[in-house]
Amino acid sequence: MPRVHDVCSAIQNGFRARLKQISLPDTKMNLAISRILYNQGFVSSVMRGDYNGPNETYVPLTDENIATRRLWLDLKYKDNQPVLRQIQCVSKPSRKIRAQLDELKLLASGKRSGMLKPLQPGEIMIVTTPYGVLELHEAVAKNAGGEILCRAL
Repeated sequence: MPRVHDVCSAIQNGFRARLKQISLPDTKMNLAISRILYNQGFVSSVMRGDYNGPNETYVPLTDENIATRRLWLDLKYKDNQPVLRQIQCVSKPSRKIRAQLDELKLLASGKRSGMLKPLQPGEIMIVTTPYGVLELHEAVAKNAGGEILCRAL
């Protein structure tokens, strides 16, 4: 299983180092998290490629190139400041944080739920549900609870 904390630390370190692009291993979980960050406006693009960089044209996935496939994220800055200020894991391998639908509704409405702090303005929470990896508001709209992976501000 892909480790979410590796993805979070790679993205946050890329922003802190003011990098233009970063690469992540091409897994379904990394793609889902990257897609959510792209849809919410934290990164400017997500492309597939290999160790050398993003591909200009479509390259099909084969048994020969599966180990070298990477996701390339173009990081976004505004006024020379990173758009993503902080991304942190909520669940850890030693302690999974799961939330029912009513707890997710409390978090989305700005109220505390147990140990979890409510969402601040501009903050997102990424949740894995039976419908896949979703942003908190999408999970509430689909009436699904699940494991809370990370928060991004």
